[in-house]
Amino acid sequence: MSARFAAQVSRRGRLDFEGSALLPAGYAPPKNYAGNPFPFRASSHFLYFVGRALEGAHCVVRDGAWTVYVDPPDDDDALWHGPRASLSELAETLGCAVRAKSELALGPETATLEASDLRTRAEQSALLGRDVSVRTASDERLAEAVIAIRSVHDEGAVAELRAAAEATTAAHLAGMEATQVGVREFEVSAAMEYALARRGMTTAYGSIVTVHGEVLHNHHHDGTCAAGDLLLADVGAETVSGFAGDVTRTWPVSGKFSATQRDVYEVVLASQERAIAAVKPGARYRAVHLEACLALTEGLVDLGILRGAPSDLVEQGAHALFFPHGVGHLLGLDVHDMEDLGDRAGYAPGRKRSEQFGLGYLRLDRDLEPGMAVTIEPGFYQVPAILEGGRFAELRERVNADVLAKFADVRGIRIEDDVLVTSVGSEVLTAGVPKSIGEVESAVG
Repeated sequence: MSARFAAQVSRRGRLDFEGSALLPAGYAPPKNYAGNPFPFRASSHFLYFVGRALEGAHCVVRDGAWTVYVDPPDDDDALWHGPRASLSELAETLGCAVRAKSELALGPETATLEASDLRTRAEQSALLGRDVSVRTASDERLAEAVIAIRSVHDEGAVAELRAAAEATTAAHLAGMEATQVGVREFEVSAAMEYALARRGMTTAYGSIVTVHGEVLHNHHHDGTCAAGDLLLADVGAETVSGFAGDVTRTWPVSGKFSATQRDVYEVVLASQERAIAAVKPGARYRAVHLEACLALTEGLVDLGILRGAPSDLVEQGAHALFFPHGVGHLLGLDVHDMEDLGDRAGYAPGRKRSEQFGLGYLRLDRDLEPGMAVTIEPGFYQVPAILEGGRFAELRERVNADVLAKFADVRGIRIEDDVLVTSVGSEVLTAGVPKSIGEVESAVG
């Protein structure tokens, strides 16, 4: 067995699940015809236990024995794709049995995790003789067993997260350096993604590099960076093994924050730092989120943007007029780790999402444990649909519109880091990315 796959072998032994389970790797979907596919990215559950992206493969565990089923090499593979390992060579590398897919036979009692793509889901249903979109009790037990082991990272996973953090740090430094008045957003995005590519990595998600930071998931890069703009960059690396980095920084295009931009930036930074300080074993992540909300609200009250007692404003949800999303999420093999399993991954048993605007977008409500990795990413956004629509008229009575108008040059600010829970507190894995006003201004341009 290759030393690279030692972590996967250890994980297989720690999965607490009795019976038979199927974990498919999945397929690359075609762009417009079968011979022109998107890049293949294996299912994270498959990668976690197998460690290698094998398109179309299936991993099966039966009472603790692991077998990977693959298509044997074709005669013309060497022509089109280069040499492929034989089944025996692959078995030696992975440290488990490897057999041809033609030998795979399963029954409806086999548990599985529903795949996201239709082709894989159809293949799962055919192999099991049942509709995998309908969850069985065995499927639920498998999901809980996977969540239990994946939510707390082992040494191999932490090493991967550190590698992703290092590359993500380099990308943000490159983005800041590439920024100047007149450049296009895609030029900055290209500089950041090049920093990842030269490390043999790709992006963990679609890069967000925009002067319109009030659009939370703005994947358009066709804008021009103008004097007075803030550029928001949410970019993270994905390692060869699939682990993710996820960092957001906001910096002034001209290299200097205006007085109003500086004021709001300091409020968001204080919110983030207070939330990070709250990350420790046993802390409830919902409480971390509310600490960030309270710190942000205190700052906005001090600036005169919000009126009222900060604790009352947070209880009412008034802070969500400017900070409408959750403070972060789990981080691992997926940038929003295990969200394919729904709220069962992010929410502890007996907990459910709030119906309050803002708090309802919180992706994680578990008690933190050593080895968990989370993001901490509060923000401030002036979203016209929130600030001008009729839905939040009562909350908007808490806003001093005359004061807010002075902050028109602050469309959106988000500050995000990757944080590892330790035995005594936390470690910011992405601490090397400039964050203070002085550091950011020095790094731009």
